[in-house]
Amino acid sequence: MTTTTAIATAGLTKHYPGVAALTDLTLDVPSGSIFGFLGPNGAGKSTTLKVLAGLSRPTSGSATVAGVPVGAGPAYRRHVGYLAQEPQFYDWMSGRETLRFVASLFADGHVEPTRLDHILARVGLADAADRRTSTYSGGMRQRLGIGQALVGDPSVLLLDEPVSALDPIGRREVLDLMRELRGEVTVFYSTHILDDVERVSDHVAILDGGRLVQASPTADLLAGFGRDELRVAIGGADDSTALALAGLPGIASVEPTGRDGEIRSYLVRLEPGATTAVQAAITRFGADRGLAITENHLVHVGLEDAFLRLVSTKERAA
Repeated sequence: MTTTTAIATAGLTKHYPGVAALTDLTLDVPSGSIFGFLGPNGAGKSTTLKVLAGLSRPTSGSATVAGVPVGAGPAYRRHVGYLAQEPQFYDWMSGRETLRFVASLFADGHVEPTRLDHILARVGLADAADRRTSTYSGGMRQRLGIGQALVGDPSVLLLDEPVSALDPIGRREVLDLMRELRGEVTVFYSTHILDDVERVSDHVAILDGGRLVQASPTADLLAGFGRDELRVAIGGADDSTALALAGLPGIASVEPTGRDGEIRSYLVRLEPGATTAVQAAITRFGADRGLAITENHLVHVGLEDAFLRLVSTKERAA
């Protein structure tokens, strides 16, 4: 079955006695994307991945991968590769033996050796394939974990916090591998490391308190926050400048942010859709008053800024 949606959930809910781990998650994950699943600790990320992996039954709602429902047993599981947050291996096995063992767990119990060699090379472990996994670094073990998740040739990889316990080198290795897999397989991974999501993910969803806060292409999420703020710096400004700026049409508020000699800086928050008109009005404002406008540009908003706003009660209620 071919679909442009790799994962689809509708009202997906998982409650334990006294704990609402996940409530009413409705989400579409595009095929071939790298999808970052964000949230603070306890937000419900691991619960979601376990349900999608078929390791936990939902309380209510539905989920499909490649159009196949999560309750379809083997027909569903063949579409999914899963990496737990803390993968465990038999230390006495080599990397090659580990993949061979995983292959033996599939229905027909057979995967071509050449495929296993291809996977070992794909995850950068060809030269270490016959070493015991007890000698592997943290990054190598995570890459082996992704390799074992690829053995069944899934359409979706579910990775639970794949880089959270790694040093910078190991994290870069795993992120590079995830980036290389874009387009070959859909990568749906949970994390709380915001910089990594901004670097590799083309889509992002933010979960808080077991509920979806927002889901969108990463670029759209960042643009949505950046388009309503300007960074303005004015030479020759005085204490009355902020108030005068705030009186311009399209400006919601003006916040002084610093001073460097004769230049004062401001964060200007805009009314929706007013960006171009306000930037032109600020230029005229300076010219009319003989002031030097040294900055007048959209604020660059990182994922951390957007995340912190979205998971704050005040911003979500606004």
